[in-house]
Amino acid sequence: MKTILPSAPNESKTIERHNIMFSSPPYRRVRHTKCVSVISPFLSHLNTGTLALVMFVALALLITTRGKESKTRRSTPIKVPKPEIIIDNLSFSPDTLRLPPVLKVTWIARDYVPQAVASADNQFKKSAVLKTGQSISHTFATKGIYSYSCSIHSHTTGEIIIK
Repeated sequence: MKTILPSAPNESKTIERHNIMFSSPPYRRVRHTKCVSVISPFLSHLNTGTLALVMFVALALLITTRGKESKTRRSTPIKVPKPEIIIDNLSFSPDTLRLPPVLKVTWIARDYVPQAVASADNQFKKSAVLKTGQSISHTFATKGIYSYSCSIHSHTTGEIIIK
């Protein structure tokens, strides 16, 4: 089949048209590769809102768990290999000391203000005023709980537990 199209006033152009049924190019089969992952079946059942909710709950659980660990760690008395208590920053460190009997405990002053160690129930003798670098010691022979504080700064407290 031929069609004549005018391109200029005095010219005509012949274009051949092919019959689609007989002269079309052969059908080519194209292979598509499909990406398959382990998670894709799971994700096909979730929408964005559900996924966001799951992530929020997981984050909340992680934060809650971390908070419990730090609180537990703070309330547990510290076991010190050396029976020394450092007085610094208006506090005793460690504030609770667990020891076997007949050990000498030494308080070392490293604070910028004077401190004085005194027993809460007069279980041991009150120390003299300690300046930076000075120390005092006391031997605990009997089992019990010995509470003490600074006689100058009453909010500075500590405890020695003899097992």
